[in-house]
Amino acid sequence: MPKIMTSNSTAKSPLSGKLRRVLALLAREEGASVAELIEATGWLPHTAPAALSGLRKKGYAITKPKVDDVTRYRITVDA
Repeated sequence: MPKIMTSNSTAKSPLSGKLRRVLALLAREEGASVAELIEATGWLPHTAPAALSGLRKKGYAITKPKVDDVTRYRITVDA
């Protein structure tokens, strides 16, 4: 059986491309709904809230106001 060569150059950065995309959506003035996060990332419905929880654990302050009966998530920045 041939050996499979691996490279350390493919190591993941602390924030993946999808998480960077989520952060960009959350940073918008209107924030993002879970449906928008799912559409932008291709994640399953349970993954988007889990990612938000993970971002909170990393120290991001995320608020969740309701707009037109839809919960929106935003990153808040203290000025």
